Amino acid sequence: MSKIIVNNFAELEEYVGKELGVSDYITISQDQINLFADATLDHQWIHVDAERTKTESPYKTTIAHGYLNLSVLPFLWGQIIEVNNSKLTVNYGIEKLRFNQPVLVDSQVRIRASLRSLINLRGTSKAEIQVSMEIKDNKKTALDALIVFLYHFN
Repeated sequence: MSKIIVNNFAELEEYVGKELGVSDYITISQDQINLFADATLDHQWIHVDAERTKTESPYKTTIAHGYLNLSVLPFLWGQIIEVNNSKLTVNYGIEKLRFNQPVLVDSQVRIRASLRSLINLRGTSKAEIQVSMEIKDNKKTALDALIVFLYHFN
């Protein structure tokens, strides 16, 4: 599936109620987990101590921070859709977020996205996107959420 390109509210509105697409897989590496731990000051051993996880973790390896998984959504979203002619795009909110399953180090994840609704609020477009983060070779999703963007089209 190729990337969707939209240039205005009317073009985006055509996708309401439809699946927009699926991103490519990316690998969540230990280096990325460590850098995220440094950036957020969250050095909990289950994320950064590979030796300890071998004996004490039920997963027997490190896992990505839930918020690390969440933080790659904009990158993966950009693989699905290109929204042009927006002079400002705002991450407005996240609703109904659920972390369903941990992402083990070196797992590959991608997102599947659908446009649930689009509302014109006096020139600002409020888009609600249903997102599921899939883990390669795993039936259960890493997370599910309704993400909300505000697009200020020219």
